[in-house]
Amino acid sequence: MNDTEMEAAALSGISSIGEAVSGRGENVHYQPQDQDEDEDDDDDVYYIPPRRPSLDLGNGAMDISNWHRVDHAVAPALSYCSMKSEENADNMEDMEDEDEEGCSTRIHLYRADSFSSCYSFDSDDCEKRTPKDKDIEEDVPELTDRPELITDPNEIRHPSLTVAFTFKAICKTLKELSDENLKTVKMMLWNRYPQTFTTPPHSMDIVDLVDRLLECYSLEVSLQITRSILEEMERKKLVDYLKTLCLRNEVRHDLSETLKKKYGKVCEGFTTQGAKTPIDDIYTNLFITTTCDNGPNIEHEVMTIEKLDSNREEGTRLSIDDIMSARRLQDMNMRSLLITGVAGSGKSMAVQKLILDWIEEKSHQHVTFLFPLPFRELKQFEGSKVSLLEIIQTLYPETKRLRDEDYRSDNCKMLFVFDGLDEYKGNLDFQNTELLCDHTDPTSLNIIVVNLLRSRLLYRGLFIITTRPQVKRCIPWDAHYDEIEVRGFCDSEKDEYFKKKFQDPDQAARVIEYISSLKTLRIMCHLPLFCSLVAEECQRLFTEQGADAELPRSITYMYTKLLLALTRHHRMSRAPELKPEDERDFLMKLGKLAFNMLEQGQFKMIKSDWKEVGISDEEAVVNSGLCTQYVTKPFVLFQEKVISFIHPTMQEYLAALYVFLSYSNHGKNIFEQHLKQKVRGMLKGHKKMDLYKSAVDRSLQCEDGKLDLFLRFLFGMATKTNLELIQPFCTSSLKWPTVIKDAMALIKKKLSEHHPPGRKNNLQRCLEELDWSASGAAAASS
Repeated sequence: MNDTEMEAAALSGISSIGEAVSGRGENVHYQPQDQDEDEDDDDDVYYIPPRRPSLDLGNGAMDISNWHRVDHAVAPALSYCSMKSEENADNMEDMEDEDEEGCSTRIHLYRADSFSSCYSFDSDDCEKRTPKDKDIEEDVPELTDRPELITDPNEIRHPSLTVAFTFKAICKTLKELSDENLKTVKMMLWNRYPQTFTTPPHSMDIVDLVDRLLECYSLEVSLQITRSILEEMERKKLVDYLKTLCLRNEVRHDLSETLKKKYGKVCEGFTTQGAKTPIDDIYTNLFITTTCDNGPNIEHEVMTIEKLDSNREEGTRLSIDDIMSARRLQDMNMRSLLITGVAGSGKSMAVQKLILDWIEEKSHQHVTFLFPLPFRELKQFEGSKVSLLEIIQTLYPETKRLRDEDYRSDNCKMLFVFDGLDEYKGNLDFQNTELLCDHTDPTSLNIIVVNLLRSRLLYRGLFIITTRPQVKRCIPWDAHYDEIEVRGFCDSEKDEYFKKKFQDPDQAARVIEYISSLKTLRIMCHLPLFCSLVAEECQRLFTEQGADAELPRSITYMYTKLLLALTRHHRMSRAPELKPEDERDFLMKLGKLAFNMLEQGQFKMIKSDWKEVGISDEEAVVNSGLCTQYVTKPFVLFQEKVISFIHPTMQEYLAALYVFLSYSNHGKNIFEQHLKQKVRGMLKGHKKMDLYKSAVDRSLQCEDGKLDLFLRFLFGMATKTNLELIQPFCTSSLKWPTVIKDAMALIKKKLSEHHPPGRKNNLQRCLEELDWSASGAAAASS
């Protein structure tokens, strides 16, 4: 072979440049396979086409004078994440704004395939690798199998559909898949939505995968994509699971809106009408402890009172977040929680704050649904056949969308809050009441309540019950409930309450200074109810008299307001209204007991001895709330129920009220013997100052000061403002025109005599009680 023939043969072994440039393949949708499979099947996927005859350029030099410079292939468009220019960044912000506003339209960003990604040629032999025709036919349907994502532009997005929820819902659903199924999901996403991913998503974890999905699509479309892929994988249970999450989320949102309107604001004081205050603006942390049966607060201005309870441990202080928290549920292994406390200690306020925190997602997020069912609202179902499900759906209509399995699922925690068990007057018979296990069975309200307390109904539910101390004694020990106690405010919280109550810092400072100057008021402000009464009175004076208003010095007046709040307003929801004569009789009997115990230095009574005084313990503890009941353990393995007044000063106040009403209604001076009193009445009649002279003399004889507060209350009873409040307890109109002047003269006379400093100081305090209504007294004397 000559040189010319050898050169021609060499040239025939390569393809021409023209063939290489023009050898463009079709833009075929490529389905990625596992790497190992790609390497093994590489020869099956591609074949080398027959070589075309080479272009004979001859022996001369190639003429390139007419060649033109060819630009590089245009780079592909930047992905959704990698847009860096200001213009593109602005476009992205616009799209995000539209998505947040609930617009269901969106812009699809498709990657423009580059020249090199679509067409290729071998640099050595310019042999084109062309996919086989049979594979083209198999890949084309993949494009048609991609589901059409349809969104209604007029559809209004439910407010509960947020980025946070959608992210969690899709993540929770995908986590239910096995590793192999998750790989399948990733491959299907890559095949159908290649514009979403810059690289194959095989290396992405679930968080990155869902994050990328939400970055490229709207919330609705992201959920639709997830559902369609799961449906094609025939994972019906997971499709239903995702739909269930969305349904529960919508119901939860609607329920939260209802609860926010109902419990977001609070009305303090005597009435439930008028302006209400947002609970966050007024709520102050309460003293909640794991130790129960603590008895009343025994802090006293004058006396040192021995411990009334028998608890040896102080217990752990809890916050609202700790009540029924996920950790506490796990540690205590309980489903029911009993919250007790004396009247006015803040039990209802505590659960109201818990409800609001759940609504605002600040706490208790392990609870899917929270249903407040106050006993005062449950009374409407008395006397009729009703199921627990009907009760819930009547009070909260948005729950009608829930299904039966939602009430029975371990993944759907429901918390029921029953506020005010002491307001329920049904027969709590735990031995003979019919067993009820189905929340859909109609029955009486009493059967539902008993079975709830026995934890037989909705055994996957969680229950919080608030009550005054006596009622808890009827709940059987085997009901498996935990118990905590609300004890009102600690000292620092008292100041915090008034700072929140008064928006004007100067007024708040004045009120705090005022209650600090009266130690008994300061002590009694451990009850949130009493704090609200003091704040209400001060606010009234600021409104009527201006910022320089003179605040009341009479503690008697504030205690009378507390008495009326408990026996009138708070009693209304617990028992029928008492007739005036029955109300007087009850207060006289309770006051007589208070006076006799005070003289003996007693502040608690065994319940078995209570019946001898002829007073209903239910009326004293539950209905009126003037007393409290608790258990003491004087000996090992021995318990006894005892009853005390809600505070020692309330016992002293009721004792003074009894003495005052005995004289004003019956002309009886309880400090004098019956015969002596009868003779004096026959000779010169009763004089009002005889009562006060006897009381002062008896008080001065008590070196321990056990009658000091009693004497202050007795003088405070005679002021005009207080007489107006206690008039309903009197049998006739009280007109004591000169009693204030005569009482002040009596006290000043006793101050001039020789008495111990402690007794003289108390007499000075008695003068402050009379000064409360100096202007009123002057008007009365005239």
